[in-house]
Amino acid sequence: MKPGYYGNWGGAFVPEILHETFRQLNAFFTEAQADPAFWRQYVDLMGSYSCRPTPLTLAENLTRRFGGASIYIKREDLNHTGAHKANNVMGQGLLVQRMGKRRVIAETGAGQHGVATATMAAKFGFECTIYMGEEDVQRQRPNVFWMEKLGATVVPVTSGSRTLKDAINEAFRDWVANMDSTHYVMGTVCGPHPFPAMVAWFQKIIGEEAKEQILAAHGRLPARVYACVGGGSNAMGIFQGFLADEEVELVGVEAGGEGLTSGRHASRLAAIPTTADTDGIPDATPGVAQGYKTMFLQDDDGQMKDTHSVAAGLDYIGVSPMLADLWERGRVRMTAATDTEVMEALQLAMASEGIIPALESAHAFVQAFKEAGELSPESAIIINQSGRGDKDIFTIAHAFKDPSWREFIRAKGEEYGKEPVS
Repeated sequence: MKPGYYGNWGGAFVPEILHETFRQLNAFFTEAQADPAFWRQYVDLMGSYSCRPTPLTLAENLTRRFGGASIYIKREDLNHTGAHKANNVMGQGLLVQRMGKRRVIAETGAGQHGVATATMAAKFGFECTIYMGEEDVQRQRPNVFWMEKLGATVVPVTSGSRTLKDAINEAFRDWVANMDSTHYVMGTVCGPHPFPAMVAWFQKIIGEEAKEQILAAHGRLPARVYACVGGGSNAMGIFQGFLADEEVELVGVEAGGEGLTSGRHASRLAAIPTTADTDGIPDATPGVAQGYKTMFLQDDDGQMKDTHSVAAGLDYIGVSPMLADLWERGRVRMTAATDTEVMEALQLAMASEGIIPALESAHAFVQAFKEAGELSPESAIIINQSGRGDKDIFTIAHAFKDPSWREFIRAKGEEYGKEPVS
C-alpha cells in the first residue's frame, strides 16, 4: 500500500510550497521511529513529567449498577494537563528538538491540545501560537486563560463556523508563511501524512498500557473497548493495544448532538444510513480537505457543513483516515451519543464513582452504559476517559441549569463591571 494511505483513505494533498517541509518531517519521524533510544527517551519523559502509566480503575459501583461486565476506566484524565493530549505533544516536542526548530503552532477545539502544546513549549523553550475558533474561545475560556499564562499567543479564528476546522485552516496558513522556523503540532490523527501515523505512534502508549493492565487486573482481554471520536487520537491510542485481538470489539462514539436527524450533530460514520428507512439522515461522504482524504460532513458541492456538539473537542467535520479504514473493514463499530445522553452519563459517573469525565469522554461512557448489562459478569469492558471535566465547568454548569452557578456568574459579572479596565 502507498505510504500514508489506510485502505481508501489518507494521503498528503499539500501545496507545492510545503512539499519539502513534509519531506523533511517524514525523514525525521522515520528516523525517530527506527531509533529505540528515542522511544525510551519519550517513555522516560512521560514517566517523570506526565505521571505515566495512567491507572486502569475498576468502577465497582457502576459495575454493580449495570449487573453485567466489569467496567474499567483508563484514566487519561490523570495525565499531565488533564487529558491524553500530552502524550502526542511531548513526543512531537522531542521531534522538534531533533529538527532544530524554535517555534510551534497548533490548532485546538476543546482547548486541551492547546494547553498541552503551550505546556510543552514552555518546557522545551519554544515560541508558541495556538489557533482556536472564536466560538470555542468563548466556551473554553479557562483553557484560553491557561494557554496565555503558559506563554502562548492564542489567536481567535473568526472565519467559517469559528470552530476546529477553521482553526486548522489558519494554522496551515501560518505554517506556509513560517515553515523554516516553525513546526505544526497537529493534535489528532488527521491531516496529511505523516501526521496521522505520527500522532498514533505517540498515542499508542495508552493501548499498550491498558492491555498490560487489564490482563493483570482481570486475567483476560476485555470484551469491548470504548472511546469517543472527534478526529480520533484518543480512540486510535487505546485501540492500537487491541487491534490484533479480534475477540476484542472496538467501539467509537461520535457526537450525536441534538440527534442524527436534527442537522445539529458531528457524527460522520455512525450517521451513515444502513437501512432504507433512514432517509433524511445527513451522511458523511468521501472528500479531500485539509491535506487528506476521509469521510467529511459536506454538501453536494463539497462545502463543509456546520457541526454541533456539547463537547467542543468533538465537533470536527472529518475523521481520522485510520478510523475510516477500520470502520470500512468492520474492525471498529461507530455509534453516536446525544448531548442529553452525555449529560446524564456525566452525572451518573460523578455520583457513582467520584470521577468527572470531560464532555468528550462522557460520550464513550454513554455507549458503555448502554451495553455493559448485555455482557456476562465474567467479561470486562474498558472506557477510555480521555480527559477530565474541570475544563468544561462553564458548559457543564450551564447545561445542568445550576442556579447557584448562575448566581455566581451574575455576581462576578457585577463585580468585574465595577472594576476599572486597566
